[in-house]
Amino acid sequence: MTDQQLDTIIRGGTVVTSTGTRVADVGIAGGRISAIGTNLADAANIIDATGLLVLPGGVDTHCHIEQVSGAGLMNADTFETAARSAAFGGTTCTVSFAAQHPGNRMRDVVADYEALAQKGAVIDHAFHMIVADTSGENLSHDIPALIAQGHRSIKIFTTYDKVRQDDHAILDILAVAKREGALVCFHAENDGLIRHMTAKLLAEGKTAPKYHAASHPREAEIEAIDRMCRFAEFTGARIMIFHVSTREGVEIVRRARQRGVPVEAETCPHYLFQTADILESDNPARFMCSPPQRTEDDQEALWEAFDDGTLQLVTSDHAPYRMDESGKFANGTDSPFNRIANGMPGLEVRLPLMFDAMVSKGRSSLEEFVQLTASNPARAFGMSDKGEIAEGYDADIALWDPKASHTYGADDLHDNVGYNPWEGTTVTGLPVTVLSRGEMIIQDEHLLAEAGRGRRIPMKAFS
Repeated sequence: MTDQQLDTIIRGGTVVTSTGTRVADVGIAGGRISAIGTNLADAANIIDATGLLVLPGGVDTHCHIEQVSGAGLMNADTFETAARSAAFGGTTCTVSFAAQHPGNRMRDVVADYEALAQKGAVIDHAFHMIVADTSGENLSHDIPALIAQGHRSIKIFTTYDKVRQDDHAILDILAVAKREGALVCFHAENDGLIRHMTAKLLAEGKTAPKYHAASHPREAEIEAIDRMCRFAEFTGARIMIFHVSTREGVEIVRRARQRGVPVEAETCPHYLFQTADILESDNPARFMCSPPQRTEDDQEALWEAFDDGTLQLVTSDHAPYRMDESGKFANGTDSPFNRIANGMPGLEVRLPLMFDAMVSKGRSSLEEFVQLTASNPARAFGMSDKGEIAEGYDADIALWDPKASHTYGADDLHDNVGYNPWEGTTVTGLPVTVLSRGEMIIQDEHLLAEAGRGRRIPMKAFS
């Protein structure tokens, strides 16, 4: 225990870490956790957490914020609205994308996104570099220089016009990442299979949104995950497979890890709680995402993968588009499925959905909830001061009422999207007070923080 004067004490709550749970006080000084124990000395600010859970703020390492898509479409959320929504959902740190497009210098892209976040974000943040152009000095100079500055995550698409990289370019990027100590993340789907199925469906007149799932067959994910794991095995580079959705994808990652391949993987709530049948519902464009939702058997495989450590993270893949001409229907309300923007809002609902399933419904432990949603994401991306309730860590803390219940409405989130894809879903267990670096930012369903208070978190070198 420190002798440092405490600014704040969170008193009498049940403190949950990735390794254990106990009733204790948490003392905060200078924005960091300074002491954890009982009967801590007084502080100017006392927060009574009796009956509440004291959890680390969530770390969401897969968010699309104020980003222009490969199709040239700006998503709905600014850093201000996205960070606000994240905070209301108990998340205190995001990793979003600095999205390069062909012809852009990577250094300029990252600088532009940093400026946007500095202006708007109320919580801390970091970036993945989406690499769409390795020409000129991008790969030889910009990317190594940015890695040295703490931008140690690279995102590669194996599909989509304008942003996808071929195998040669992927291997070149992996080699640089291995040399410089960066992590390479993959949207892994086989481009040829998607193009083939999309053309076939359109030729048959199957253009409605419900055919989106068929246009992204599970084999596209299976082939690409296997290929990227083989590339990681060949190069020795560390990789992360984003949004695994299939049983076969899980098994490929499991076998690769057993062989010693340096691969980690994540999934998202929409793969755990929605199936492809949701595209048969009213207004199905709300639920279009890539990869698409799959089957109940795939869901069970994802849960099994948490239990044996094959999947280590749950992220939102927050990809917000409004249901109008600015977003989903930029090409008209009668657009074929391949011209409707993909993605759903998820920043605010990720933690409540997972808490309800894992803790309230008894599927897993509090500790595993913390691991999947906070400590593992922070560790995987080198943010060593985030994701835990421990001395010396940033005081990013969410107080949860495990008995609080809420049924989501049609448009009750704090983002700028205008709809909630989880309308009608009831969750038990909600964050009621949220602190970021010791500063209370959410209390009594009110945002207390001002735009721009968030900081960029450099990713530390990977061992």
